[in-house]
Amino acid sequence: MRLGATLLVLVLVIVVGWGAGLVLWADSRIEHVDALTEAENTPGTTYLIAGSDRRGGEAVTDDGTEGARTDTIMLLHKAPGGNSYLVSLPRDTLVDIPGQGGYKLNAAYSFGGAPLLVETVEDFTGLTIDHYVEIGFDGVSGMVDAVDHVNLCIDQDVEDEKSGLSMTEGCHDVGGEQALAFVRARYFDPTADLGRQQRQQQFIGALMERVTSPSVLLNPISQVKLAGAGSDSLVTSDGTGIVDVSFMALAARSAMSNGTMTMPIEDPQFQTENSGVAILTDDEDIAAFFDSIEDGSADPTTGDAG
Repeated sequence: MRLGATLLVLVLVIVVGWGAGLVLWADSRIEHVDALTEAENTPGTTYLIAGSDRRGGEAVTDDGTEGARTDTIMLLHKAPGGNSYLVSLPRDTLVDIPGQGGYKLNAAYSFGGAPLLVETVEDFTGLTIDHYVEIGFDGVSGMVDAVDHVNLCIDQDVEDEKSGLSMTEGCHDVGGEQALAFVRARYFDPTADLGRQQRQQQFIGALMERVTSPSVLLNPISQVKLAGAGSDSLVTSDGTGIVDVSFMALAARSAMSNGTMTMPIEDPQFQTENSGVAILTDDEDIAAFFDSIEDGSADPTTGDAG
């Protein structure tokens, strides 16, 4: 009995020590940015997740576009009552960018990086951002390869030269390269940005499912690969560490299991004077929608505001 108790204590020490060491190592690799505002806190915990299209990396090569873009913008909110909601904010949404005027949402990042994107999203949604998490597209590929694959589904055969997506109709286990193409592709889809946001949400759910599977959670090699790939590609707000990112992943998985939310849109093909075709929203509809997200009254099973 003494030997058994001693071995149990030893195993617990190794497990706890391994976990603590892995967290400290991953935290030391994360890049931080002063992204948050001093806006008054709103109930619950809100994450702003941005996918940064950084040219010149291994996954996204130089294509003549200067600087970085935010092709993916998502709002994840855990309400005080426990409900979690994941909402894609289409990059072409017409918004008022502080100090700039009316432009598409992703222009906020181009004008002022993460701080201006956070401020713009807060003004648009009425929710105060508690954690900003940005991942480069190179990171999408690396994280998927770290867990071997994710399972993604598509309803048609696709050969998209711009993104590199090559998939036949149905569900497939895909590696990092095709997962990256899956979240970037939009030109083959007549719904463009709106169709892409549905695929991005599917990818988030598939990645969370894979990351929390026993084959990854109980595999030290996979843990190290995932921690390395994730932390190496992450940029987070000051004070947001790997533990916060882990809680974000759990909230995202909960949100995806209950059903995703769709932001109300008045006109998906609104012609602007300076920004081409953009997505137009109604101020009252948007306010009501995000109010229900904030207080947890929205119904995630139907995607409707409460």
